[in-house]
Amino acid sequence: MTTTPVIQREPERPILSELEASAPDRSRRRSTGVSATIRRHPLTSFFLLAFAITWAPVPAGSFLAAGPLLAAVIITAIVDGRPGLRALGRRMILWRVGWQWYAAALLVPLTVVLTSGGLAVAFGAPGSVFGRLQISSLLLLFALRLVVPIMSPIGEEPGWRGFALPRLLAGRSAFEATLVLALIVALWHVPLIFLPSEDLPPIFLLATVAVTFFYTWLLMGTGGSVFITIVAHAAEGVIGNRFTGSDGFSGTDETHWILLYTAGWCAVAIGLLLLNRDLWFSKAPVSIAANGSRRDTVVGVDSVRLDIRSARREPLAPGEP
Repeated sequence: MTTTPVIQREPERPILSELEASAPDRSRRRSTGVSATIRRHPLTSFFLLAFAITWAPVPAGSFLAAGPLLAAVIITAIVDGRPGLRALGRRMILWRVGWQWYAAALLVPLTVVLTSGGLAVAFGAPGSVFGRLQISSLLLLFALRLVVPIMSPIGEEPGWRGFALPRLLAGRSAFEATLVLALIVALWHVPLIFLPSEDLPPIFLLATVAVTFFYTWLLMGTGGSVFITIVAHAAEGVIGNRFTGSDGFSGTDETHWILLYTAGWCAVAIGLLLLNRDLWFSKAPVSIAANGSRRDTVVGVDSVRLDIRSARREPLAPGEP
């Protein structure tokens, strides 16, 4: 006789993530000073430390992109100890997700950058910019962005998506959590506007806000895979940097591309919000498990979902895998 799984709900108590469940009992810790403050305010401590590490070398003309990664490791070690570090590490290497998420992580950024570049050419920019793109060098740069900690994907994603976002989702809708994170990440990038070596166009801060919604969508869709956001982040910056470099667009043509590129990411963000409103605006508690799965309290079932119910927490139909 087949037993129908029974879902047990605790409406007055949000479902804890595996990361929270694996953390040591803080009430038993007798610590004072800085470490105690960090344990009481881990998210605030993370953001302050990430900014401090990244911005510290700015007066010397440098920007340490690995600040969020280092901050996430330090704060996690203090707050959650080794179990928390192992949980963060599992999310960073969670590569076993559906092929469609790899397709989205690669094709959406490439579509935005290539389409905006094509439109810039249609408005009069020289098409030779595309001719100077070398596939071999682009692939090498993509591979380096996947593994080098001082580059943005590895330096940022474990902090923003691995540490901060799951905590921001506690008690907030996905839209609210993402908007808060997006504004903080945009502020974190501000020094790049003033560094001569970077010369970030100010409007790219809006693109940063918009692309944050794309990364949240990937993270929630894959059940917490930071690895897939690293892949997307790596793909997002490979060609765009060439379009604004010495071999890229210049003058008015560069301005057109920058505006088109920003508009492209805004369109992606708006599209995600409109096409999946339940995902973004549901007030039901969302929990991203440390091992990459969404954990429901189900008798006899440890459920892993890759669809809208990951956020809405709808019950599974009897007998549904």
